[in-house]
This record gives sequence, structure tokens and C-alpha cells, in this order.
Amino acid sequence: MIDKMNWKRAILPLNSSIEDAIRTLNDSALKIVLVLDQDERLLGTISDGDIRRGLLKGLRISSPISTIINLHPTVVSRDLTIEDIKKLMISKKVFQIPIVDMNNKLVGMHLWDGLGAPKKRPNTMVIMAGGKGERLLPKTERTPKPMLQVGGMPILEHIIRRAMSQGLENFYLAIRHLGHVIEDYFGNGDSLGVKIQYLRERSPLGTAGALSLLKPFPKEATIVTNGDVLTEVNYGNLIDFHSQNQSDATMAVQLREWQNPFGVVQTNGILITSYQEKPVISSLINAGVYVLDPKIVSLLNNSEAMDMPSLFELARQREHRVSAYLLHEPWIDVGSHEDFEYISRSFNEKTTNLSAQT
Repeated sequence: MIDKMNWKRAILPLNSSIEDAIRTLNDSALKIVLVLDQDERLLGTISDGDIRRGLLKGLRISSPISTIINLHPTVVSRDLTIEDIKKLMISKKVFQIPIVDMNNKLVGMHLWDGLGAPKKRPNTMVIMAGGKGERLLPKTERTPKPMLQVGGMPILEHIIRRAMSQGLENFYLAIRHLGHVIEDYFGNGDSLGVKIQYLRERSPLGTAGALSLLKPFPKEATIVTNGDVLTEVNYGNLIDFHSQNQSDATMAVQLREWQNPFGVVQTNGILITSYQEKPVISSLINAGVYVLDPKIVSLLNNSEAMDMPSLFELARQREHRVSAYLLHEPWIDVGSHEDFEYISRSFNEKTTNLSAQT
């Protein structure tokens, strides 16, 4: 319950940036940042939710963490019992609690993670794996794009194993192009200890249309992901966000920033009204991971092609609650040869580094 060493990897000084906080969250895997002053007193904490809310409000990753810090976190002293800690975590709906002494100096942290197996979730995951992957020819001539190997394992298996580690056990794979290759490899999922079923598209149905083949559609909210997306998102957190915000449809989005290499001039007629030197433009992009309630899937016509952005727009027009979940975790859409080579190198470097440490 008490992490005696790794919690120090979650510490940041107050003069850090949101980008530093994101890096610390990803590197420590503790899902919390501990902000200390020079005397190691706890000033506050930052969760991934704090980061997501800040960036959605228009903050940049270069903004200081003082703009998103929680100055009143739940903390405990050393003498609290483990049972009391568990009760406090449940009541406060938190999974990490810093331990401080009488001078508010940080001395440790209680972690809910590691107490046992991941929480089993009744939710189903649907993975869209029917595309031709034409931009990756000739690699995809005889191999479906989701079956291309990264780090010695098909992309599709990376997705399934990550979801398994977060308590998901029921999967549907939407297949068409070279679908038999996927079926031959995964079968019914017994080899992985999960249940895998298939949605067989007779014609291309887009990134949403294949959901109309689910009969009946699961009663619980369903995760849908593209079969060429590799990400370190916590699917459990995504489901919880969807539920806590009473959303009907949730789209994972990622912040992308691009700096114009030129100065930008605004004019009114011949008069210059403003000038910005190489401004940074921020946009939220669709990350290809979604959570949908049954009422959203009911908007689809049986076996009719539709892409996910169109389904979200239809849901919005019908006044359903449509939400964005800001994804700050590593993410890549393996859509081109450059993307594939990049992610392959990244996995090889990660494996080499781990081998060197052991």
C-alpha cells in the first residue's frame, strides 16, 4: 500500500510547466504529481484530470503548473491505519494520498494501485480492424494493417493486451480486408484469456458503421478504437470520465500545437490592426478512441456506412451530451510508413533500454 521509493519520481518544483507535469505523470506512472517547495513541504498536487481541464480551457503546455495545481489535496499522517486509508480513498474518490508530517513535509505516499488484480469491467471494446491500409503498401498487401508487427507483436494485440491490463475482457473485432488473418491469429480469445467475437463487414462501413452489426448492443457504455492507434491511455479512466460526466458520447482528443514560421499581420483595409511574430496555433485532434452509450449507436442504420465524426455530429444535433477527453498520454496513429518506422524504432529503443537496466 505504501510506496517507499517510487513516489519521489512524482515530485516537481512549483516553477515547472504543464509539459513537465505531463512528462512526470507518464514517467512515474503514479497518476499524480507532487508539488513541493524548497523545504520539501507539500504545496499541492496535480492529476491528469487537472491537466486535461487546464488545456481544454486554453492553457498551453508551456503554461506554469501554478495555473492548474490543486492547493487543497487530501493528505494523511503516518499513524493512520491501512483500513482507514482505504475508506478515505473510497470516500474521496482518490487513488493516491500523500503522507505528510506535522510540518506538512512530504514523507511518503499511499497508493491504491498494486493492491491486487485490476478492477473487472463489464464494458465491451470494439476495435475497427477492417481497413485496407493502402498508405502502408506493400506491407499491407498480405497482412492487415492492425496485424503489422511492432516490437514483435501485432498492433492489434498491443491494443487488446493494454485493455486487458485495465480490466476489460470482452472484445469485438470489426474485420473485412484479409479478415481471416486476424481470425486465424486470435480465434475466440482463449489464448489471451479473453472473449473475442467478430463483426464481419460485407462492404466498407467506416469507423462507426460496423457498430450497427452488434446485435444486441451491450447495455454498458462501449469503448471503440481504431485498430491502428497505439496509445498509453488508461481505458478505465476514460470510461470513468464518461460516466462521471454523464456523457452519451465521449471522444478522446489530443492537443497539437504548430508554430507559424512567419509573422502574421491582421489588417482592416490598408491599415494594420495587429501583428504577431510566429504565433503558436493550437488545435484539438480526434485521437480515434471513443466511449458510446447504446442510445448513440441506435442512431446508426443497419449496415450503413458512417464515420465516427459524422456520428458525433449527428448525436450533437440530436442534443445528446457529447464530451471531449483530453489525451496527454503518448499516442500515434500508425497510418504511414513514417509513422510505422517511428513507432518501431521507439519500441526497439525501449526494449534495449530495459535490457540494459536488467
